[in-house]
Amino acid sequence: MSNNTDKKIVICGCTETGVDVLNYLLDHQIKIAYIVSLTESQSIKYKVSGYCSFEDISKKYKIPIYYPKEYSLKTEDDLEFFNKNVFDILILGGWQRLIPEEILNTLKIGGIGSHGSSELLPHGKGRSPVNWSLIEGKKRYILQLFLMTPGIDDGDIVDYDMCDINEWDTCRTLYYKISILQKTMLKKLIPKLASGNFIRIPQKGESTFYPKRNPEDGLINWNKTVFEIYDFIRALTKPYPGAFSYIEGNPIYMWKAQPFDTRLHYPYAQKGEIVEKFPNGDFLINCKSGLLLVTEYDGQINQGKVFTSNS
Repeated sequence: MSNNTDKKIVICGCTETGVDVLNYLLDHQIKIAYIVSLTESQSIKYKVSGYCSFEDISKKYKIPIYYPKEYSLKTEDDLEFFNKNVFDILILGGWQRLIPEEILNTLKIGGIGSHGSSELLPHGKGRSPVNWSLIEGKKRYILQLFLMTPGIDDGDIVDYDMCDINEWDTCRTLYYKISILQKTMLKKLIPKLASGNFIRIPQKGESTFYPKRNPEDGLINWNKTVFEIYDFIRALTKPYPGAFSYIEGNPIYMWKAQPFDTRLHYPYAQKGEIVEKFPNGDFLINCKSGLLLVTEYDGQINQGKVFTSNS
């Protein structure tokens, strides 16, 4: 099946994954009529994790770019943009907001959303599914493409595929895998949408939702096991705000760590206590069920200090 289509396609995106997906689609002869994205100042205002400008790709392929008045796309100017252009298909490339019903109604074919978790929809809807999947120690990630509705991730599924979540993955590497899945799925799906030759799978069962995560939710609970704390740190590393704890009221952000050992013991150490600091700055923390090695962090630490939950 040829990827060429005369349908008018718009992509809404503002993240690294979105740029990667768009580059892939353009390289495979899928034409994009317009880009909707955010400026850098807007990304700061709306606290977008993993923001990436679409300006370079817009200039390279001579695709016009529209910067909305609001991230929510709920202003009169933003609705007028979609009413004026009358797109056939809207796809998302890293857009962390619901698309308003008034905009979905302007699309001739529909909008394609994507959502993933360790389970098939309607399970695992909502916010921060990548972070939650890692925090919960899940072993797989299912990416699903669906026809957007005004609700939260509740449209008919039009394709899905999955990847591993292994013990070395972080939120960043999981996003790499999601990008691979999304690129190949959209490449196959868009021509089917254009021709009307696609399958719709209604969601069945009771919906479950992940709650939104905020930067302050990155506070480490030292009553968890070393493996749970490791999952927590790798789930919140860059481009997210990070997992953190306090030493004498000063925040220490931990970006990279690993379970170190379950047989070596420091019998008099408290949970959360720094029991070793190595010459290169790496350090060991005594945890429930084992030791945690921290190799990338921000802040000043010293052996013998104890991490706390108090600022």
